[in-house]
Amino acid sequence: MNITAIHERTLPLASSMRNAVIDFSTMTVSVVAVVTDVIRDGRPVTGYGFNSNGRYAQGGIIRERFAPRLLGAAPGALADADGANLDPFKCLAVMMTNEKPGGHGERSVAAGTLDMAFWDIVAKIEDKPLWRLLADRYNGGAADPLVNTYAAGGYYHPGKGLEALQDELRGYLDLGFTSCKIKVGGAPMDEDLRRIEAAIDVLGDGSRLAVDANGGFDLATAIKFQQAIQPYGLKWYEEPVEPLDFEAHAELAASAVTPLATGENLFSCVDTRNFARHAGFDPQRDFLQVDPVLSYGLAEYLGIIEMLRGYGWSTRRLIPHGGHLFGMHIAAGLQLYGMESYPHVFDPYGKYARGMTLGDGKVDLPSLPGIGYEDVPGVDELMRALAG
Repeated sequence: MNITAIHERTLPLASSMRNAVIDFSTMTVSVVAVVTDVIRDGRPVTGYGFNSNGRYAQGGIIRERFAPRLLGAAPGALADADGANLDPFKCLAVMMTNEKPGGHGERSVAAGTLDMAFWDIVAKIEDKPLWRLLADRYNGGAADPLVNTYAAGGYYHPGKGLEALQDELRGYLDLGFTSCKIKVGGAPMDEDLRRIEAAIDVLGDGSRLAVDANGGFDLATAIKFQQAIQPYGLKWYEEPVEPLDFEAHAELAASAVTPLATGENLFSCVDTRNFARHAGFDPQRDFLQVDPVLSYGLAEYLGIIEMLRGYGWSTRRLIPHGGHLFGMHIAAGLQLYGMESYPHVFDPYGKYARGMTLGDGKVDLPSLPGIGYEDVPGVDELMRALAG
């Protein structure tokens, strides 16, 4: 089997919301369709993907470097050992031809965007939903039929006060979520503490609320904030400092009572290994949130999981960043802690597939072969238009 075409389109992901570090008014996203010469039901098997939120579109790298390398591969060079399916690990190796090691930057996101489409293809050719394929290949057949999920929201918006924040969280509870996450670090500390207290008033308990500073604090402020939130008993304190400042993380971790979480801005197995070695996180208390799509794809993420086991990390302490259906499949098939969701925040990319149900903070998985983006409202139209 071979890849015959790769289509990329850059689309806006514009919003007035912001976190502690960036606003989303000019944010963009790459949507890709990877077409193969394998025919099912009279049509070429096509895989779909897009990059996770928080990073801009990757069209330049995809069109100028990665797509030509993949399309220029020798016939059968991207196929698995049987020649009947795609091999995402071979695809990654081809994409990285003539790329220097280190300095991952945006290319890890471009690779991960295409990798999502590769795994969609693999599962479609095997006629399985992706979560089942992952469980069978990499987890001894075991999978979680329901995935823990929480509503990631609580962004800063112009004119949004405590009442509007509480209304937002009540809406998440009405949808079936039991835990939520809100942003901190984008307002004075006393205001953020009032936001936390307002959120707990709605959720009923601090253990149902996580907070995310998006790496916006310096160490002194992060420590001060850590001390201030300790009485609330929060679910976790996310990205308190710059993601690659391992010494600062270690200092926070040494005195932490509230669990710590980070990882969405670790973009490779090597970066994550260095974090595990030097950042002082406790594998029994803390969480790692590496995003497969931002870190060269699931092909790399599987290596990250295996590496982390050697440092005492259970898959149950791993939460993929991204809030999309691809991550849900990964969390279910590899039995991770769960997956975040972005209801009404990054539409349509964070939507569930039709027929998926949410209740008591858990969501079931689709049965459609592949990832199932053809059954996600709004995304299905984008994908069909892209593939032609």
